[in-house]
Amino acid sequence: MNRREFLKTTVATAAGMTLAVGQSPLSFPAVLKGTQLHLLQWSNFISQADVEIQRQASEWGKQMGVKVTIETINANDIQARTSAAVENRVGPDIIQMLRNWPHLYAEGCVDVDDLVEEVKTTYGGLYTSFHDYCYVAGRYKAVPYQATSGLHTYREDWFKEVGAESFPDTWEEYHQVGKKLKARGHPIGQSLGHTFGDAPGFCNQLLWAFGGKEVEADGKTVAINSPETLQALEFMGEFWQDALDETGLSWDDTSNNRAFLSEQISATLNGASIYLVAKKDYPELAKKINHGKILAGPAGRFAGILTFEHAIMKYSQNQEVAREFLRFLMTKENYYKWLEVGQGYSIGPGPDQEHHPLWEKDPKMVEFRDVGRYSRSEGYAGPPSRASSEAISKYIIVDIFAKVVQGEPPKKVLDWAEKELRGIYGKA
Repeated sequence: MNRREFLKTTVATAAGMTLAVGQSPLSFPAVLKGTQLHLLQWSNFISQADVEIQRQASEWGKQMGVKVTIETINANDIQARTSAAVENRVGPDIIQMLRNWPHLYAEGCVDVDDLVEEVKTTYGGLYTSFHDYCYVAGRYKAVPYQATSGLHTYREDWFKEVGAESFPDTWEEYHQVGKKLKARGHPIGQSLGHTFGDAPGFCNQLLWAFGGKEVEADGKTVAINSPETLQALEFMGEFWQDALDETGLSWDDTSNNRAFLSEQISATLNGASIYLVAKKDYPELAKKINHGKILAGPAGRFAGILTFEHAIMKYSQNQEVAREFLRFLMTKENYYKWLEVGQGYSIGPGPDQEHHPLWEKDPKMVEFRDVGRYSRSEGYAGPPSRASSEAISKYIIVDIFAKVVQGEPPKKVLDWAEKELRGIYGKA
């Protein structure tokens, strides 16, 4: 009997004894009792979601005799903590990673194929990005947890004032509506800063809609310097001047939320957090908010979903306990309780979540339900890799758009990006 089998057997035995003799649920199997477990994760924009995972951790910890510490920090700070932990071989037992970090830190992560297979079975498979980001050289290095995606949060009343009875269908239509909005003092707002969510999400959606790509499908041949990417950059230069709040270069992932809620901007690519906060704190404003679908460009419509996954670290002395805790979190009963608290801000790892009743509760949230179907992995058209992780960490795609709106010629920017990406992918 291996350690995992022994662990499961002792847990089951202890539970059975408790039920049989009416003992307190604090009768724990000795293999777990006294263990400490540390999980590092981002501070969710929907605070109730953090409350719920803390509640579940406390519930499991009391049942199993484990002290579970869930540390929440700004998502922009997690990567530095992860790098330090892997390098020094000390830190949290479980780290919540973003996007394809499992490729970047694969040597420091435990194989979790068994857990991921259970997740696949429970949730009807995995959305493409979850599989791509967690699957490294034939092994799963992290357990998919949740994803968010940016859709256009917008003020229906202001859009109607400029003749837009519904949200635009294409980027060009959005540009034309945005011109009118900015002229009336209601610009669109978007971050182009070095921040984890909104800026990469916006830039990748725009790049892919015009047919641009970072590398070819071989994951080695740099393809950024193309007529399609040039077209996307030229569009962005005009769009920014005509329609956007130009302070967005310095914004992080909270800045556009504050700007929207203070009625400084009329629309922004964002998760559902703006609307959900407004429902709670600004109910009159919430009535004026809706979400637009993913905009189409010459090449179609695509989304880069921001995935979050749990990696068990090799240096951890509590790997089996960590496995059992993640198994607990990912059971459908527990996971869907957590998902419901988020009210649709997050989507689950696979298409089973599309049938959850939460999507029937608020018509303004329905557009988020299906974003996993439109997802592409960052670094497209190549597969996720250590190189694509480095390109994400260096914000190459974000910076090509930021440089253009600051006045640099698009062709010069593409030459810079090609050189940078060749330096990254040439090491692969």
